[in-house]
Amino acid sequence: MYTDHHHSHRHGDRLADGRQHGQRRHHPDSAARPDGPGGHRTRGGRPHGAGRGRAQRGDVRTALLLLLAEEPMHGYQLMQAITERTSGAWRPSPGAVYPTLSQLEDEGLIDTVAQGGRKLATLTDAGQAYLQTHGETMPDPFGEFTARCGGGSALRGALEELRYPTRQLALGDPQQVQAARRVLAEARRALYLILAGAPTPDNEASEQ
Repeated sequence: MYTDHHHSHRHGDRLADGRQHGQRRHHPDSAARPDGPGGHRTRGGRPHGAGRGRAQRGDVRTALLLLLAEEPMHGYQLMQAITERTSGAWRPSPGAVYPTLSQLEDEGLIDTVAQGGRKLATLTDAGQAYLQTHGETMPDPFGEFTARCGGGSALRGALEELRYPTRQLALGDPQQVQAARRVLAEARRALYLILAGAPTPDNEASEQ
């Protein structure tokens, strides 16, 4: 079970969240995990029953998996990373992050190791395989928050979405690396055209 000493507090035999010592903390969505084994998702990637409340608090599970695909982090670092990537629009609480990490560890998607009084979470091979299989259908956990914060944050969110595939392609064969370099070079040229005010393919199509 994932715990971080930085956020663990006991009062007698009862923990800070009201559980008795030794009592398992339950994931709020454990009855029907949308991404876990046996879970169900809609065709568009959103979990069945996902209502407005879930959208408002964010998809913690997906956010944690994507962040851990980039590098190992402990719980507090993950909370900071989510806050930074949404320019403060989404600030997940320890009560949302740590139970989700425990659930991911139970599923074998992450592993944890004690480090400096905290537990460092690392994506396992099973976790990497899960992202490769489901990555295209998983909703962007940061997108809806960056969209609320204006164009600058939206662009930062778009750049963040490129981090996982580019990191994976960097480990690919030479042909994949070369193809990825060509795509990035074309994107760079297109951005300079936008800065120069030159027509872009999208603008030309809209004018026709």
